[in-house]
Amino acid sequence: MKAWIKIERIPGVLASAYVKATRMVIESYYRPVAAEVAAFLNEGTILDLGTGPGYLPIEIAKRSQAINIVGVDLSRKLIEAARSNAAKAALTDRLSFQTGNARRLEFADSSFDMVISTGMLHSLKEPVAVLQEIHRVLKAGREAWVFDPAKVASQVDRQKWSASLTPRERFFLWLFKLFGLHKAIKTYTRQQAIALIKQTDFKNFSIEEKDKEIRIKLKK
Repeated sequence: MKAWIKIERIPGVLASAYVKATRMVIESYYRPVAAEVAAFLNEGTILDLGTGPGYLPIEIAKRSQAINIVGVDLSRKLIEAARSNAAKAALTDRLSFQTGNARRLEFADSSFDMVISTGMLHSLKEPVAVLQEIHRVLKAGREAWVFDPAKVASQVDRQKWSASLTPRERFFLWLFKLFGLHKAIKTYTRQQAIALIKQTDFKNFSIEEKDKEIRIKLKK
């Protein structure tokens, strides 16, 4: 796919439908990933890129009171949803969310103990630039986990999800498909991921391919 057709953010008109879909995989996807993260990092500050409605940070925070998380997403409406979800979970003291571009993060060098991203890599127009920004804000000796594509779509009960959609959501999803934008997803193979990483300052990394998901772990 040409870079211009890539959609780096969930369009505002589809945000509510996306929230409904991701809510359905909290137990099957976000909770297991949250358990992995919490088991790996006992305390510190985590950056979650492409945080969406904030379900992963919320699940991580539930598992460790010594972890603070900053979630960043390009979608203003998803950030609003994340803030609302954090408030409902009574976790606003340790979770913060902001609209931002992963290519130009507004954080100082070596700010985070861990960086995570689930389901964002395939949508990036400049993946190398984003990986390099991750390297910049990550503390020395720490790790970044990039899982892509997140196993969300494959685990959504499409019949149940479809039944939950409003006429407006159905209309915009139809337009989205009409213009073929849903076909703009490009997933990376192991070799393609290695080629991206070699263009960054990351020297230590591991890649695991499992159930059509690629799991990249980068150490600074």
